[in-house]
Amino acid sequence: MSSIIKVDTVQDQDGNNIINENADVITVGAAGDTVAVAGNVVKTNAVQAADAGNIISQSGTTITLGATGDTVEIATGATLVGGGIEWQSSIVTAATLTAEAGKGYWINTTSNACTITLPASAAVGDRLIFTDYARNWATNAITINQNSLNFQGQTTPNPVYNTNGQSVDIVYSGATKGWIPNSDEDVTDEVPPQFSIDFLVIAGGGGGGNAGGGAGAGGAGGYRTSTQSTGAGNVITITVGDGGGVGGTNSPGTTGSNSSISGSSLTTITSAGGGGGAGQTTPDGSTGGSGGGGYGFPDGTYFGGAGDTPSTTPSQGNTGGNGASDDATWTNSGGGGGAGAVGGDANPSYGGDGGAGVASSITGSSVTRASGGGGGVAQGSVGVGPTGGGGNGGAVGGGSGSNGTVNTGGGGGGGGSGNGTGGSGGKGVVIVSMPDADYSGTTTGSPTVATGVSGKTVLTFNSSGSFTT
Repeated sequence: MSSIIKVDTVQDQDGNNIINENADVITVGAAGDTVAVAGNVVKTNAVQAADAGNIISQSGTTITLGATGDTVEIATGATLVGGGIEWQSSIVTAATLTAEAGKGYWINTTSNACTITLPASAAVGDRLIFTDYARNWATNAITINQNSLNFQGQTTPNPVYNTNGQSVDIVYSGATKGWIPNSDEDVTDEVPPQFSIDFLVIAGGGGGGNAGGGAGAGGAGGYRTSTQSTGAGNVITITVGDGGGVGGTNSPGTTGSNSSISGSSLTTITSAGGGGGAGQTTPDGSTGGSGGGGYGFPDGTYFGGAGDTPSTTPSQGNTGGNGASDDATWTNSGGGGGAGAVGGDANPSYGGDGGAGVASSITGSSVTRASGGGGGVAQGSVGVGPTGGGGNGGAVGGGSGSNGTVNTGGGGGGGGSGNGTGGSGGKGVVIVSMPDADYSGTTTGSPTVATGVSGKTVLTFNSSGSFTT
């Protein structure tokens, strides 16, 4: 015969609840109590939180920690043994593998190399392990296809592992650095492939001067070339300098503006603007990439401005020509310096010719640029701006000097006697050539793009902009 005691609450001698029933809820112990289970065994199919969400649940032989949407954390200093990576029982022998986060793979490359494609998306903490099953990676390597995510902060190249017995353990750190190797043997940073880029950097030419006699011509913009190596993903900034302005009454022309290339992966190259041509108030030519021509002032000979200022290796330009005068009836002025030669000196018969420019075939055909302007005259023939963009000098009686040709960096011609207007300097240009396969197609500033130029893509920047390698 069974005995039954019916009661809603069991209390200790102090009146504290030991067991209490309220409707369908049975509470063991009271607030602040410690409930001990004899034998340390509690049998249940689920342990739930106060909101009824599962903390631990069992279905058959599967035990689940947490519920959908939960984050399961391991306490600081604790160690999770036997968890995290689900090792695959099948050995990978195929030439390709699409990996899934949280898994470990045995990779057997005895018969062939293997390309492993990482997940297209990943969460911080996702982990993958690849292990050389047969110690053959030195013969047939594995290649990691990053699948658009960064690997050690880089999008290229795809990492290659080729050491026998190697194990690659990687963890996803987030978008900036992406997958990062987690073991000592594979932390070597993969270096992006390098390729060469050719640069031609020409600054703006100097403007021609103004004077009662013939005025000095502007010098060509500095002319520099460079070949540098870089990798993919670098932004290269292009600055194209304007030509110098013409001189006001009796005043020298202004110096052209600098052109340059710069970027985190490059040595900055700057070409200096061409020096302005001399005027009556400033009878020496201005210094610059190439110097401006001097004025033939009646009280003496005045000199062309120094070129290659500041100095570069190799030289970016040349000195302007000197002016000449008979101290009474005529004043002729010097030509502007060019990238390839000094400006011509004036004499009683003519103004100084501009210095020669330099030819380049960076665009696929030979083009001469950056010649100096021709000097203005008070008698005789005007100085000539040679091939390469330099303007001609102004003639007797207020003749105007010619402008330097735009996007050649040519110097402006000096004004003729009687305060003829000098020519403005030609705007500079920056031209870039790289292998077709390495051209990303990303630019600003609307450069002219020519592809297939002997296997290269040529970008011609007639104004400032940028491109991404």
